[in-house]
Amino acid sequence: MKLVIDHIVVAAPDLDSGARHVASLLGVEPARGGAHPRMGTHNRVLGMAGGMYLEVIAIDPDAAAPERPRWFGLDEPAMRERLRAGPFLAHWAARVALPDDLSAWQARHPERIAPAIPMTRGELRWRLTVPDDGSLPAWREAGQSAGDGLLPTLIQWDVPAHPGVSLPDSGLTLLRLSGSHPRAALLRQGLDWLGADGLIDIEQADGPPRLSASFATASGARTLA
Repeated sequence: MKLVIDHIVVAAPDLDSGARHVASLLGVEPARGGAHPRMGTHNRVLGMAGGMYLEVIAIDPDAAAPERPRWFGLDEPAMRERLRAGPFLAHWAARVALPDDLSAWQARHPERIAPAIPMTRGELRWRLTVPDDGSLPAWREAGQSAGDGLLPTLIQWDVPAHPGVSLPDSGLTLLRLSGSHPRAALLRQGLDWLGADGLIDIEQADGPPRLSASFATASGARTLA
C-alpha cells in the first residue's frame, strides 16, 4: 500500500485551549472545523504544505454520548489524566492513496488492521481505522505491543476535496515527524509492515512514549509535542 502523512492530531481538553496551544507554538491558530456525532467529538483544523493538515480534537460537551468508545483513546483514563495537563500532540494519520482500497486491505488483514469505519462531516466522507474499544492503534507480536500514538491510524478519503487540499495553506511546512518508544524495534516492525516506515523517525528510549513534529514557520523552526 502507498501511504502518505494525512494529518497530525493534537488532543485537547477543549477546542479553545487546543487552538491557543497550537497558535502559541506555531504562530497560526486553527480554524473552525466541525462535529463528529458518531464519536461525540469536534475539531479545529489548519492546512499545511504538502497536502497535510493539523487537527485539534476534543470531546464535544454539547454532543450526546456515543454508542461506542470515542476514537484516539479519548475515553481512556490515561488519556483523560494526561489531558488535565493541557493539549499535546497525541497521534497522526496516514492516508491510503487511490487506487488502493483501505477497506479491502483491512478485510484481508483483520488481525493487523482495525475496522475501517465510514465517517462524515458536512460534505466530507472518509473511512478511518478505529479499534472497537476506541484505543490508539498498536502493533502486537509475541505477547508485546507498541503503539501509544506513534503507529498511525489509516484513513482514506471518499471525496476529492479532502482537507489536505481544500484548507487554506497556513504557511506551515512539516519538516519531521519523530517519536521515541521503549519498544522501538517492535514499533518499527509494524511501521514497516504498513509501509509507513519512511514517514516517521522512531528512536529507542526508556520512559513514556513521545511524539513530536518539527515545522518551518514564519518565525523559524518550531516543534510541537
